[in-house]
Amino acid sequence: MFCDACGSPLQTGQAFCGRCGKEVRGATPIAYPHPSRVREHVRLLGILWVGYSALHVVAGIVLMVLSNTLFAHPDGLGGPRVPAFLQPLLSTIAILLLAKAVAGLIAGWGLLQREPWARMLTLIVGFISLFTNIPIGTALGIYTLWVLLPSQSDREYEEHVRAA
Repeated sequence: MFCDACGSPLQTGQAFCGRCGKEVRGATPIAYPHPSRVREHVRLLGILWVGYSALHVVAGIVLMVLSNTLFAHPDGLGGPRVPAFLQPLLSTIAILLLAKAVAGLIAGWGLLQREPWARMLTLIVGFISLFTNIPIGTALGIYTLWVLLPSQSDREYEEHVRAA
């Protein structure tokens, strides 16, 4: 043990520093926050949702462009002959994909900003992701449910939000 004023060595049980005369106090324990699963994983989960949703935005835009250019003329003018139902079907899928991507971006941003509503939105998007985009969406959905679904996670997330 050393004096925190002058740095000279101290003996156990010594009340004052022999060099500078400063009172020696007992060792101050360093307090570490109690580790929680939510606190350790919520930032990574937010980053993963933002990245995953950004890829969905790109895919939705590409699908929308393809459906409105390549499949826009079912009668074969300027391109191959395609069934008439294909263009509206692909446009609808692109819109749904973009809607899911926007929800995922909002959920990931909310987790990174420690918003109170972000836990519930992320659970909803994670549950939807379980059944779409196998295997990556399923893996992200399982990870989301593992981090945020247990009842203790609700309390830990609320504490995490209040700490911000």
